[in-house]
Amino acid sequence: MFDNLSTRLDQAFKTLKGQGQITEINVATTVKEIRRALIDADVNYKVAKQVTDKIKEEALGRDVLIAVSPGQLLTKIVEEELAELMGGTRVGVNISGDPAVVLIAGLQGSGKTTFSGKFANYLKKQGRNVLLTACDVYRPAAIDQLKVLGEQVGVDVYAEPENKKPLEIANNAIKYAQQQNHKIVIVDTAGRLAIDEAMMNEISSLKEALNPSETLFVVDAMTGQDAVNTAKAFNERLNFDGVVLTKLDGDTRGGAALSVKTVVEKPIKFVSNGEKMDALDVFYPDRMARRILDMGDVTTLVEKAQQAFDEEEAARLSKKIRKNQFDFNDFLSQLQQIKKMGNIKDLLGMLPGMGKAIKDLDVDDDSFKPIEAIIRSMTPKERETPEVINGSRKRRIAKGSGTDVQEVNNLLKQFAEMRKMMKKMNKMTGKRGMANINPFG
Repeated sequence: MFDNLSTRLDQAFKTLKGQGQITEINVATTVKEIRRALIDADVNYKVAKQVTDKIKEEALGRDVLIAVSPGQLLTKIVEEELAELMGGTRVGVNISGDPAVVLIAGLQGSGKTTFSGKFANYLKKQGRNVLLTACDVYRPAAIDQLKVLGEQVGVDVYAEPENKKPLEIANNAIKYAQQQNHKIVIVDTAGRLAIDEAMMNEISSLKEALNPSETLFVVDAMTGQDAVNTAKAFNERLNFDGVVLTKLDGDTRGGAALSVKTVVEKPIKFVSNGEKMDALDVFYPDRMARRILDMGDVTTLVEKAQQAFDEEEAARLSKKIRKNQFDFNDFLSQLQQIKKMGNIKDLLGMLPGMGKAIKDLDVDDDSFKPIEAIIRSMTPKERETPEVINGSRKRRIAKGSGTDVQEVNNLLKQFAEMRKMMKKMNKMTGKRGMANINPFG
């Protein structure tokens, strides 16, 4: 999402490279470029001016240490100000009540229903008993879509397909939740193609009657400043608690993420990208600022790894590595767990300095398919002991996987190198040192 902004900011910082000190002249030039970069990213002009004025003030007010260059100092200041611009610190959701009610609002096409499914999945992983409620009585496929999502994540869905009264459906859902011991009720409401009075009256009435502990406004980040303006209009009527930015994996310049907190004065609580039900992240302003500046987001990467990797599987794998028995079955298992962590390109972008390197690369979840196909075309014996794979076996594996012999050879070579590295590490560290080694995590 922030590729272009990251590039423009990097170019702006280059103005200060080689400078021995910060002066009003060289800072003014750099700040001017930063402001242009922000406006080009569709950040509200007043917001862009406000933040760059603050950056300039901070830069001129700080002394440059001998060990820190002016460029490094300004990068740090920009990181701090971008984080502050987006809210400063993470703001959690308020889940209270018996059951707790979470109201989801937004325009049609913003991704409300998909977010409802993702949010239910997020809460379920925390051990909470969730009920999804279908209150979009206008869009023909909305109820069916929510049922499909509920089935995907293993969460109950309450719906009354023949009832066209959203408030009645929501109240009945709350009664049902109390009977079935559901602790949280997520209410997916109707959207419209544009803001209109009927829509505002309906969602306002729902909020007033249900008294939800949390009201979340879902907005499509790809609509840029229109997203911010829509959020502002909704907030004036709803006084919602937080914003959810969807479609961050799309072709968007990022202005909504950078402007919405300042303009609407409500925090971004979640960001969503992709259609997978686990493609939902809690929004941390400081982490997002670091990603914009291509400084990485290792904390989020580690958290995703911890969620994806099974402890028992990790212990089993460590034991096999210690005995030099890591095979293609283990390799395939690890690939599956990596895929659970999310979009591959997004994960690589969390590594410091990788944003610019992979900007133009076409990396997606299909990247692993040829490798998986090759491994699945092997016999059980070949997976366990790759050394037995000779020329005729390679031809059979290539044919069965829809690849060529060269690709099979490359995978076998890379796998042999990996095992050699593991064996070397095993000898160097001994049993105690290998206990926590995971080649992928």
